[in-house]
Amino acid sequence: MEFKDLKYEAKDHIAVLTLNLPETRNVITGSNTIREMEEVCRLVNGDMSIRVLIITGADPAFSAGGNVKEMAKREGMFSGSPAALMEGYRNNVQKIPLAVHGIEVPTIAAVNGAAIGAGCDLAMMCDIRVASKKAKFGETFLNIGIIPGDGGAYFLPRAVGMAKACELTFTGDIIDGEEAKEIGLVNYVVEHDQLLPKALELATKIASKPPAALRMAKRLLYMGQTLTLPQLLEQSASYQALCHHTEDHVEALNAMFEKREARFTGR
Repeated sequence: MEFKDLKYEAKDHIAVLTLNLPETRNVITGSNTIREMEEVCRLVNGDMSIRVLIITGADPAFSAGGNVKEMAKREGMFSGSPAALMEGYRNNVQKIPLAVHGIEVPTIAAVNGAAIGAGCDLAMMCDIRVASKKAKFGETFLNIGIIPGDGGAYFLPRAVGMAKACELTFTGDIIDGEEAKEIGLVNYVVEHDQLLPKALELATKIASKPPAALRMAKRLLYMGQTLTLPQLLEQSASYQALCHHTEDHVEALNAMFEKREARFTGR
């Protein structure tokens, strides 16, 4: 499928979404960019052959977040009265966290450069993060007199804990990949030319698992952030009953007993 602001490729059960507006450092507040990101998320959820999604950016940046030139001119989603601006956020950039967080397969952010403001939050929306040594992360909203308006206050504390999220938000400091790894914001830091190979290596390992059980495991992990233990155990029992009656479960057991690689079909 062809897109204007994004590139989308899928091969061997792995999809790669590339923010492809390098001239703007891959800002994500344009209405067309938002529509295309929503479309990719729907596409991934509806395609049962896709088992992992990688999100990255066209060099040199991962994403600069909001379009500060439009902010300064009060254009696009930043135009109008306070009430209009509120609706502008709700009907534009806030659609991205709902769409990305709603992706049913595991997601990996391959952070190739600066991930600033809403760009940092986009990386946080993914399940796993791999950073290039060129990557920078900044929850920089207060530096320009605004607050995290796209879900950063939800995602960042879940990634690094409340105290560190408060520090990053209140100071607006920009950190490199190594510090991001130290605080748990990213899983891996690699040389720039090894970024996509590392993300693909990780995606390939994940994609080798039974696809239906993989999607259910992701749902359970996020349910566990809000459900009580009895509620989570009840949901787990339901999912487990479904898994026990899949062909993939039988194939996994047979492969283990026969000492061979399992071949999963999603059935």
